[in-house]
Amino acid sequence: MELEDARLQDVRAWLTKAELDLKAAAHETSAPAEGLWGDVMFHSQQAAEKAMKAFLAWHDVPFRKTHNLEELGQQCVALDATLGVVAGQAAPLTEYVWKFRYPGETGEPERDEAEEALAAARNVYYAIQARLPAAVR
Repeated sequence: MELEDARLQDVRAWLTKAELDLKAAAHETSAPAEGLWGDVMFHSQQAAEKAMKAFLAWHDVPFRKTHNLEELGQQCVALDATLGVVAGQAAPLTEYVWKFRYPGETGEPERDEAEEALAAARNVYYAIQARLPAAVR
């Protein structure tokens, strides 16, 4: 397998995982059960993170194993300054990788918070996707 093929597969894999997290978050917002808002927020954070990692992988920029969306966003903005707005929207999602995930950590989030997190994650995903070649998407 050529290096270019490996990179394409890697980027597509990151995008696929991001898309699955978006689908999971969207599904959970449509579920009638209360208590899923924390999961929506977790999947939203994950979707934004994986989309950013796809963008960095496409540009062959190494990144740490991190959930820090501010750090990943800064790396993305260094490559494309027009990502500044969505990177800023994503940064607050960082804490959702652990917040609301464990008992006793914090209260439960509200639906509007979860919907805002999902909207931010979608903005990141679609902005990243728009900046990648069609062959990657």
